[in-house]
Amino acid sequence: MTRPSAVRFGDSGCATGRDKSVLFRGSKSTGFPPKDKSKTLTAILVRVGPVAALALALAASGCRSGGTGKREVWAEVNGHAIYRDEVESYYRRRLPTGEQAISAEQALSIKLDLLSELIDTELLLERARKAQILVSEAEIDHQVATLSSPYSPQEFQKKLADDGLTAAGLREQIRQHLLVEKLLDREVRSRLNISPGEVEAYYHNHEVQFSVPETRYHLAEILVTPGHDPALRNLRQSDAVGRAAAERKVLMIERELRAGQDFSKLAEQYSEDPATAAGGGDMGFVPASSIASDTRLRLAVNAMRVGQLPGVVRDDKGNYHILELLGREEGGLRPLSDPGVQKSIRETLMSEREQVLKAAYLQDLRNSAKLKNQLANRIVQAAGNPAAVN
Repeated sequence: MTRPSAVRFGDSGCATGRDKSVLFRGSKSTGFPPKDKSKTLTAILVRVGPVAALALALAASGCRSGGTGKREVWAEVNGHAIYRDEVESYYRRRLPTGEQAISAEQALSIKLDLLSELIDTELLLERARKAQILVSEAEIDHQVATLSSPYSPQEFQKKLADDGLTAAGLREQIRQHLLVEKLLDREVRSRLNISPGEVEAYYHNHEVQFSVPETRYHLAEILVTPGHDPALRNLRQSDAVGRAAAERKVLMIERELRAGQDFSKLAEQYSEDPATAAGGGDMGFVPASSIASDTRLRLAVNAMRVGQLPGVVRDDKGNYHILELLGREEGGLRPLSDPGVQKSIRETLMSEREQVLKAAYLQDLRNSAKLKNQLANRIVQAAGNPAAVN
């Protein structure tokens, strides 16, 4: 059986849903900068998962099948080997570019930590297999579509190539990630509980966090522009070019909304804002001051109500904004009774508690496994001298 390679994903979930913490991410009409599109696919993958052990795309899969000769084993997990070349590959991908050179001792310490992450990866995936957790092809398809949506097909293939990934390799990384997500949902997150008393105590101890300096609007947007934008990315690669085409597109989207279609889905498919389309058009909370200079936009947002059908605003630059008001917060201290405050506190406490339980869960898996960390043993035998280890 081939040992799964380690992939690093971040702590936000698998690139689905809306990022509520982002403040007015780059709309072409506002002058705010768009998201950095120069990052590698690895940098994108870092945002889409919960476990540090699922670390860097293709940390090992490229090494397992390549090369000749005897490979050096650095660890064993229930009989499955983790090789030095896997850790070295992982290390090269994790090492920041342009940083000052690090010492041999620092490099060895980092490699020991990365090996520990790879061990955790194997333990989690092995546990998921024993629990008979399955991931469907449709689930993988959805994640691939989400990851690729900010790019043209050619750009996405280049991102894969830059990270040494094939399309099949990416699908396997996503499958492994989703297996671990489902495992943690079942055996870690389902056990977490936050009491009302804990929420109240947190609020009173952190009131400054819930003070809003000015009115702000939680907005979602579908942007349609009459100009061609080479950076445009949406699921349908839909780009209206010319005033007439833009107006037809706006009318089509309005019809879909009146028919009951989901705003976020339409934003993913049609929005021409590369910064928000992949997130369902969610712009996060927008301070009133950030739209004060655009009279049409400011008046339209002030007149909107939560729950009403989205409205269309043509800004001073001739772009069309189909806007949905998801929430409004007035300046001042938000009360504990505010559902948004309650939700925020619960998410914070749940995240903190999840980290503790996750760490203990991983240690418990280690306790019941047959582990051999040859690298750690060699470092001890060499009294920490990198030259003696290599």
